[in-house]
Amino acid sequence: MVKILEIIGLCLLAIMTLSFVGMFESYGIKNGTSELFWGCAGGTLLIIIYRKMKRKQEEEKQEK
Repeated sequence: MVKILEIIGLCLLAIMTLSFVGMFESYGIKNGTSELFWGCAGGTLLIIIYRKMKRKQEEEKQEK
């Protein structure tokens, strides 16, 4: 599960970077901070928060 989330996060990061520099202009997506950029940024942030919460839960289980 962790590896899948890392791969998805890296893909979102790559798409976010490409959309920021304008690689998707031929598809009608404007460069800079477009909806695609913010969607990928939000998805990446959710993955980071989810993994942090899971890691915290595992640490609490190990302490008991």
